[in-house]
Amino acid sequence: MVAGPLLELRGVRKRYPAVLALEHASLEVQRGEIHAVLGENGAGKSTLMKIICGAVRPDAGEVLWEGRPAPVGDPALSRALGIAMVFQHFALFETVSVVENIALALPGRLGLRALAKRIEEVAQRYGLPVNPWRPVYELSVGERQRVEIVRCLLQSPRLLIMDEPTSVLPPQAVGQLFGTLRGLAAEGTAILYVSHKLDEIRSLCDRATVLRGGRVVARVVPREESEQGLAELMLGREFPRTQRREHVPGEPVLELMGLSMPAEGPFGIPLRSVSLKLRAGEILGIAGISGNGQAEFLAALSGELPAEDAQTVWLGKETIGKLGPAQRRRLGLAYVPEERLGRGAVPEMSLAQNALLTGYQRGMVRRGLIEPGAARRFAQDVIVQLDVRCGGPRAAANSLSGGNLQKFIVGREMALQPRILVLAQPTWGVDVAATALIRQRIIDLAGAGVAVLIVSEDLGEILEVCDRVAVLASGRLSPLRAVSDTGAEEIGRWMSGAFPDAPATLQ
Repeated sequence: MVAGPLLELRGVRKRYPAVLALEHASLEVQRGEIHAVLGENGAGKSTLMKIICGAVRPDAGEVLWEGRPAPVGDPALSRALGIAMVFQHFALFETVSVVENIALALPGRLGLRALAKRIEEVAQRYGLPVNPWRPVYELSVGERQRVEIVRCLLQSPRLLIMDEPTSVLPPQAVGQLFGTLRGLAAEGTAILYVSHKLDEIRSLCDRATVLRGGRVVARVVPREESEQGLAELMLGREFPRTQRREHVPGEPVLELMGLSMPAEGPFGIPLRSVSLKLRAGEILGIAGISGNGQAEFLAALSGELPAEDAQTVWLGKETIGKLGPAQRRRLGLAYVPEERLGRGAVPEMSLAQNALLTGYQRGMVRRGLIEPGAARRFAQDVIVQLDVRCGGPRAAANSLSGGNLQKFIVGREMALQPRILVLAQPTWGVDVAATALIRQRIIDLAGAGVAVLIVSEDLGEILEVCDRVAVLASGRLSPLRAVSDTGAEEIGRWMSGAFPDAPATLQ
């Protein structure tokens, strides 16, 4: 075995047109080590990981592999060294199946049937259920994340890079994944772990490198630091906390009355007689493991899939089951989808243009003509209110880090002053400060009388923010519980479908 670190970066620099992503950044990773990289959204973490896996070429600095200069800017050569990465923004081809996507990443020739069997074995071993024959375009964010992880595990990497791997995994899968990572490390695999979940970092990682503004500001042993201490190292300031508010929910604003919905595609999950009431000023959380009907549920709420019976979906005193997304938006229903790029925002368009897509009724179009200045002012207000780190309203959506783009999309929908706000995975891949900011904005919005519905796999988020919670499992909705009357243990059991049938009368 070669002495010294497996991977070393020295003085790495990378500038994009609107931002300096990395400045004189250094990193050292040993064999068999689980090494965390921490930082705010936009601190340079993802850029650093992409340089290591060959997806981005640095402007200056050295990358050493086993003490020798490593190839940069060539993903194929990086893979040949044994470097594999689970991307935060998934690198999957939408129109082909899971098994075909994974086949593209593996060397040599292996029949699809044989590979599908290997995928199922690995998926079962690590508790990451994946259907190898399902087209990627039908998968939820959580299911796509499982595919990325399984693909990397099949490559038997020497260095495994994981960028927010647990952001949309349920607690049971997180525990199994950690067991897998510890086992890989014990066998000599080095792991670079990027996450905003500081409890995970303290539990899992041996060492951590902290980035702020593209520079390394600290190197620490995570278990020797408190979560607040790690957060303050990342932020350079005191860690913000959410503040709950006293409130009394108002009249029902959104009602689902025995809503059934066919599966979205041959591998989807049909909704089965889903009923609930969402009241003005209330935050209602829907927990569950991805692939249990969340896609159909969100499509039914947003209007992307109109209901067969108009009477099953009500907004106030109006039936909206047959209305499309634009009509529901005009009635005051705003929606943040779980897929940031492609659904929440058009990657190549500017933030101002993306603001126009859902906010065109807010004075951005007059007499059929677009008012570019109004769109830029609206986008700038969102940027300021949500502290979005970007090059301004003219910056392209795909130039932002994942967390900053999420802040913009959430802020855009909040700024529309909706009656109802539906959010899917609202803090996916967002740093601790931005998570606290988004959650506080949700609480404040509900305090102003807006009805909020959150679909999330993050139980901590639901228990912190929501007033009531239900679980979606196999297309069925559990009874609703006040958050104060339940906890992670009961919700975790219900995720498997082991819950009593909801009462016939709506709550």
